[in-house]
Amino acid sequence: MGDLSSHMHRLSLLVLGFASLWPVALRAQAATTPPAAAANPPGALAKAPAAPMAPIWEARLSSFDDYAYEAKVEALISAFEQSSGRKLVPGEKKKVGLKIYTDSGAGMATPLPLVRAVIRSLVKRGFENSDVFLVGLNQLRLRMTGYLPSLVTGETPFKGNKIYVLESGRYYDPEWFYDSPLPQRFDPVFAAAQTKDFANDSSKDEDRKSFLATPLFFDADFWINLPVYTDHPILGINGALVNATLWNASNTARFFRSPANAPAAVAEMSAIPELRQTWAFTITSLEHYQFIGGPFFNSLYSKSEPLLWLSTDPVLLDSLMRAKIDAARKRGGFENISEEIRTLEFAETLGVGSTRIKRAEIIQVK
Repeated sequence: MGDLSSHMHRLSLLVLGFASLWPVALRAQAATTPPAAAANPPGALAKAPAAPMAPIWEARLSSFDDYAYEAKVEALISAFEQSSGRKLVPGEKKKVGLKIYTDSGAGMATPLPLVRAVIRSLVKRGFENSDVFLVGLNQLRLRMTGYLPSLVTGETPFKGNKIYVLESGRYYDPEWFYDSPLPQRFDPVFAAAQTKDFANDSSKDEDRKSFLATPLFFDADFWINLPVYTDHPILGINGALVNATLWNASNTARFFRSPANAPAAVAEMSAIPELRQTWAFTITSLEHYQFIGGPFFNSLYSKSEPLLWLSTDPVLLDSLMRAKIDAARKRGGFENISEEIRTLEFAETLGVGSTRIKRAEIIQVK
């Protein structure tokens, strides 16, 4: 892991503990390192510097097929490179990770044509097809949504691309964890059933640690987030921030017993410097999103727009989608997402991004 690992072993980022309103320590460090003092650490109550307003590049899709996705993904990435001065070319590790979302099942997963288009754009920039790997959470849903080979035909649309299944437990580093009084790993769809037999008062040391999936920031030059949007009763918006954090770690689930912890966990994990340094940007398609009843897929409450967004600001993307979801709820006679769910505001406080959608710069890309 080299210098990055050495630096991460020293990481101890003090942040505001939103769930308890007391300072807490956010750590991604060796499990043998003694806990940092949590009592009144200097500066713990200060906000992080406000993140600069990053633009959103938007392209309109003529259809949802491979041809349309390939043209618009290439246009978006080229616009990003030109504006940022950053070229998405192979670096020291010569690998790229793609964090996909499949956990609402068929009908609400990262579109296959989008993933194929991103891979083609990366190959154009010098990566071998086999240098691009995919990261997902659940083996069954990855197979149901077409990412893993069919058990009947053995066919897959991603020949040559490794797919890391996080729930296999093979891609977590025991020396890297987010330390907080969080619960065990939870399935985003069946969380209630999965946690019903667990006590509410566990204080075991292992229950505090959420082990981070390290391939995205140890094995890759950079990684790209490819979420799909649904609402979520505890998290508010299930999108860019959540796909990069809770759906990218282990042992993160009994906080459904204490829902106030979930938004703080998403915000704090998204602020880990090593995760952010290798996170190139988020690309999301509005080919399908769900405005109520999520994360269970329900076609009655899903919508579709021929839009493709790219941005380095996951908070702004999630905020724009929260507005779209609330507007769809209003038209359907439903209440807005609860204002008490402060995931996006917490992440903004930690400098991860901005919720100021009225000031968003949306750049049209043709």
